[in-house]
Order: sequence, then C-alpha cells, then structure tokens
Amino acid sequence: MKRVILLLIFIPCLLSAQNIRWTKDGNAYYKIEAGEINRYELPANTKTLFLSKADLIPAGQTESLKVRSFSLSDDDSQVLIYTNSRKVWRLDTEGDYWVLNRSTKALKKIGKDKPASSLRFAKFSPDGKKVGYVSEFDLYVEDIVTGQIQAITSNHSRKLISGTFDWVYEEEFSCRDGFQWSSDSQLIAYWQIDANKIADYYMLNTTDSAYSRIIPVEYPTIGQSPSPTKIGVANVSTNKTTWLNIPGDPQQHYLPRMEWNSLTEIFVQQLNRKQNESKIFSCNPVTGEAKQIFIENDKAWIDAPEFEHPFVWLHDKKEFLWLSEKDGWAHLYRISKDGKDMLVTKGDYDVIDIVSADEKNNTVYFIASPTNATQKYLYKTKLDGKGKLELVSPTNQIGTHSYQFSPNSKYAFHRFSNYYTPAADEWISLPDHNVADHQHKVYDAVTAADKSKSKMEFFKVKTSEGIEMDGWMVKPANFDATKKYPVVFQVYTEPASQTVRDSYGMGMNRLFNGDMSAEGYIYMSLDGRGTPAPKGREWRKSIYRQIGQINIKDQALAAKEILKWPFVDSERIAVWGWSGGGSTTLNLMFQYPEIYKTGIAVAAVANQLTYDNIYQERYMGLPQENLEDILKGSPVTYAKNLKGNLLYIHGTGDDNVHYNNAEMLLNELIKYNKQFQFMAYPNRTHSISEGEGTTKHLSTLYSDYLRKYCPPGAK
Repeated sequence: MKRVILLLIFIPCLLSAQNIRWTKDGNAYYKIEAGEINRYELPANTKTLFLSKADLIPAGQTESLKVRSFSLSDDDSQVLIYTNSRKVWRLDTEGDYWVLNRSTKALKKIGKDKPASSLRFAKFSPDGKKVGYVSEFDLYVEDIVTGQIQAITSNHSRKLISGTFDWVYEEEFSCRDGFQWSSDSQLIAYWQIDANKIADYYMLNTTDSAYSRIIPVEYPTIGQSPSPTKIGVANVSTNKTTWLNIPGDPQQHYLPRMEWNSLTEIFVQQLNRKQNESKIFSCNPVTGEAKQIFIENDKAWIDAPEFEHPFVWLHDKKEFLWLSEKDGWAHLYRISKDGKDMLVTKGDYDVIDIVSADEKNNTVYFIASPTNATQKYLYKTKLDGKGKLELVSPTNQIGTHSYQFSPNSKYAFHRFSNYYTPAADEWISLPDHNVADHQHKVYDAVTAADKSKSKMEFFKVKTSEGIEMDGWMVKPANFDATKKYPVVFQVYTEPASQTVRDSYGMGMNRLFNGDMSAEGYIYMSLDGRGTPAPKGREWRKSIYRQIGQINIKDQALAAKEILKWPFVDSERIAVWGWSGGGSTTLNLMFQYPEIYKTGIAVAAVANQLTYDNIYQERYMGLPQENLEDILKGSPVTYAKNLKGNLLYIHGTGDDNVHYNNAEMLLNELIKYNKQFQFMAYPNRTHSISEGEGTTKHLSTLYSDYLRKYCPPGAK
C-alpha cells in the first residue's frame, strides 16, 4: 500500500513529535524534552519533572541515555527506556532498552548478551516482572530482577521470523511489532513467518570496498505465493507454543491483524491472497481452536485496519467496531461475537479514520469530510447507530484537522492547517472542543494567516468522460492572463496517497532549488479515480486491475482540458513524480507523448511484475489469471513511444522498488533508440537521502533539467 514517500504508518500513543505518551487515566501526558521526561496535567497543562537527565545516567557512565521513546509498567513503578535506535527499512525500530526502577532509581540494561541496538518492540509484562522483546528474528522473555533470559523461539534465521515480520508484511500491512502479552502475563501470542520459500532479491553494495557485497532481501514479487504465516501462543512457564488452527492454506492467505479479547480468546483477521475476502476468527489460546465469526467480500479488495487497536472493543468486549465499504461508503459497524453487524454511521460520506469510541457517553468520534474531499474534520455520532452526523471541529477552521484522543476521551491533541495557514496545535477538551489550557494556538494561527498572500488555489476540472477531479495550482508571481506559461504537473495517482489536500505545504516543490512561482511556472496537481479520496467506494476501487490505465487516462484527459486555458503553453508541459508517481510520470510520457513534453521520474516501478505481491496483487490481481492487465499498466510496455525529454532517477540500494526496474526500462529505451538522461545513486534507498551531498545533488539535477527542457517564464 506504500510506494510513496510519506509517513503513513500508525505509531501507538505517540503524538506529533513522537515523544508524548498519555497516562492510563487520560488526564495527563508525558513528553520528552531536552533529554528529560516531563509530565503535564490537563486541563491546565501544568508541568512537573518526571525523570531528570541525572535519573537517566547508568551506573559507571557519565552521560544520560538519549530517550527515543519509553513506556511505563502498569503500576507506573518502572520505566522502559528505548535508546540508540537505528532504522529497519523505513523506521528506527531497533535499538537498546533499559529498565528504570522509579523507587531505587536503578537503571538496568535489558538483553545485555544481545548485539548492540538489536532489540525490537520491548514491552513490560502486565505484572511488571518481565520484559518481552525480539532480537535477530527470535522472541525472548527476560526476568527484570534476575536477568534470566528465556528464548521463546530459537530459529536464529532471517528466513524464519518470530515476533516481528518480513519486508513485505512491514511495508504493505504496516506490521512491525509482532507479539502481545496476555493480561495475566502467562501467555504471549506472536506471529511467525516462514520466508524460506521466498526468493531473495540481491542488492549490491559496490562502493564500500574493492569487492562488491551482496545484500539479500526476502521479497515476494507479484505472482509468488505469500510466505506461510501462523500465530502461536507461548506459555511462559512451560515454554510450549500452541499454534492457532486457522483454516485455509497458509500460502494462500495473510494474517494481518490479531488482538487478545480475553484470557480465553484471541481475534484474528485473515485475508485471502487476492485480499478480496476478509474473515475474522475467534481463537482459543489454549486449544488453538479457531471459529469464524464474520466474513466480508469485495469485488476489488479489502484493507486491513490501520488503527492502533484493530478491534475497537465495546459492550464488555462482546462487540467491536469495524470499518467496511460494503454499502458503497466507508462506514463503521458494530459486530458481535455471533457475527451480527449493525451500521453505526449512515449516509453518503466516508469515515476516513476512527479517532475514539466513548462508550460511557454512547459516542464515537471519527474523521470525515462529506462535502470536500481535500479536507478532514472531526465528527461524532451515537455508538448505538441512532444518532445523526455531528461536526465537532470548529466551523471557522476550514481545512485539515487531526486529533489524538486521551484514553478517557476527555482531552485531545488537536492539529490544524490549510493551504495558507501553517500547522498549529493545541490541547482541547471534549465534547465541547474548547481549548483546555487557554492557549488558543490554532485560533491565533487562523487569525494571523493571510489568504491573499498565498499564490495557491484549488479548482475542479471535468474530463471528456465526465470525471470531475480536484486539483490545486500555484500561479506565477505577477501572473498575466494574457500571456502563456509552462505547466509542471506533480503526480502520484495510485491507491496509497492523495496529492490534492487542503493542508499546509501543498503546492511546495521541495526538490526545486528555487521559487517556481517567481521563475514563472504554473505548478499543479490533480487527483483522479483510484486515489484514496473520501468520495466513496466506486471512486477508489474503479482502479482495480487498472493501475497504469484508468489513472493515466484521467490525468491525461484532465490535462487536455487544462491545455484549453488561454494562459497555458502547450509546448511547455512537464510532469514529475516519485515512486508510484514516478510510474505515473513514465506512463504519461509514453502513453500521451503529444501532451507531456518533459518528464522526471524518480524511483519508479517500470515493470509491475517486479513489485511485491501484497501491493500488486491487492490492486491488480494475479498474473496467473490476468497477466494482460499487469502488462498494460507497466510503463516498460510503452517505452518505445517516448518522444519528449525524460530524466530517470533511481537508487541502486532501493529495497522497495528495486533497481532492476531501471535497467529493464533502460534496455527498452535503448532497444528503440530513445534518447534520455539517467542518474543512478549508488547504494541509496527508496528515499534517495543517504550519503553526503545527496539531497543537494538530487535537487540540483532535478531543477537544472526542468529549467533546461521546460524553460520558465511568460511568453
């Protein structure tokens, strides 16, 4: 679901700076500041020191630990400190952990015999006596007092992964933390992935020594069966694992979500390989028995929930909230253990995200935007399904809102911006949405913002096929409607992301080393069908088996309408994008060369047959059944049609969109004597951000090419 340079994954309990954590009662929060941890009491937001730098200095050392994150034991007597973190693929989820006893002030390192910065997802047992963690693909439990380490698994293999996930589960299902304690601290439920049958993609490090070094990544491409995945429940006392007996061939299914309901029940979501059938099982952790309680089908695909807790429990955990598009819109349903469901949200609008379920007050809060697909607002309705849709966000704050609710739904961290108002945040109380600490930061930001100073504007364009698309455009400074200007389109267009949103930063091109408006460019972006805009199921899922076709046609037909504008210079039309946007750029350049004269494609999927199975099969089906759709959607199929100016950029160390995409496309362009410019960044990943001078070099390359082949300025 990714292939886009955006941070879309959910990080539990962390707010904007990823350094804030709620207390259990929801009336206060902790925040990492200047190397210390402070506690803030709401509503006054009164600050007290919780842990000083001195508290964070291990015995025999002189420097305090640099806190990346932390958690507290259930009784708040101990603090688990995460430090010395390093990246695993996209996020720094690997590091060192220390336990601080708040009474004795003693600091103790967990996993001392493990390699430095190798522990992942450490968490206290509910009784506070043990810490569970993953190190080098195995799951361990450590007694805090004695330091005794117990190996729950002992696979020691990157091909048999316990307590965490392989590359593709992490990338496409946002699965990282792969184990959960039972409430009595006696059991641990964990995922295990067998990647032995998955072929390795070999990346080459050719710069760090005289001899190249192979970097293997287990990577299932479209057409390959999924890695067999199962869920086990380990008894910590006996060290025996019971495997959940979930029906279905493990090589034809996924298990993306799992959560304890009680000591005697675990709920698991299972998706079939095509991801168009979702089942929910109630599983017995002692016997392993699995009972199906709910099933849902879709002609296209079904997403796994992206919330902190996939099962939002209600009615003493006899029911849960679930998001479904089965009535044509994304709506919330209450599902009981016997499989009966009840619609909670009703109407022709999409629920974008669940924010909080306040069962005490019969209220569910969620993000939606019924009238403008570029914006986001907080709404609420009754949890019993008998309420009406109620707007909670202030009516005078038009744009994009986000919220992090406290566990008791009494307070929230609120952030707001729109295209001309820089992001501002504040603490609010609920249900009134009043500012909790009298610091009216959002109101002040909105008041200070000057819409007239923004050169950006939103517009709609209707194609010859009747498809109405949202767009934004930044016109040149000193715009003169009697003259003609070049247009640069920014594109993405795939199901992972919108590019047209009413939030601050839209319209800014961070790759351009100058001011596009001042130089005389029209810069714009359009969202067509298939993008995840809140416009209903049909809008989003019309792209099924048509990535590289319907989204490309929408962009091109919209561009044709824009070319009719009198101030647009049809001879100076450029397009650029990254990742999925790079693929779109290539397809537009090759399929509609009469429109797009210049293209810059970064980290693009040139051949859909090279990309991972979860993403590509979800949206495109199986090549064993509909290979023609996949070929029709791949830029490499149309490379022979190139007429304009193409700059193609890729990192040779890209573990996401592999470098072979570049060389396959290069071969096709060479075959047909198509001239182009190509830049390979050695050992750089999908973000092309590593290495001294890389960002500046990439920006200079991009900007110089655009200026040369799509010259700025009015004519």
